[in-house]
Amino acid sequence: MVVAHVVSFFRQAHNREVIEQLLDAGIHWPEIEPQTIDYPLSGKTIVITGALSRPRDEIKRELLALGAKATGSVSKKTDYLLAGEAAGSKLAKAEKLGVAVLDEAALQTMLEPKNRS
Repeated sequence: MVVAHVVSFFRQAHNREVIEQLLDAGIHWPEIEPQTIDYPLSGKTIVITGALSRPRDEIKRELLALGAKATGSVSKKTDYLLAGEAAGSKLAKAEKLGVAVLDEAALQTMLEPKNRS
């Protein structure tokens, strides 16, 4: 990972000394504002159920990388239910609670850059 290499670089005293010498010599570089990415599912709670085209763990990892929280049961705090075939009781509970239900195609459409607001 890149992060591990950066951490390793700054742990080395010699590298920190070189940076201090550059600063003392008057060499400066512009400060860069960190950029944040606003993912459409950031902070949203999603439950996955039913038979899907990919393994649930794979979909869950993708959702977590996009800032979502994946849980195992539907509640009033659930934002979306990703439902595949034979969704069963979780689908019934989501409908009862008024939780938005998505199939895989709707999820992909939601994630497309042109559909982000």
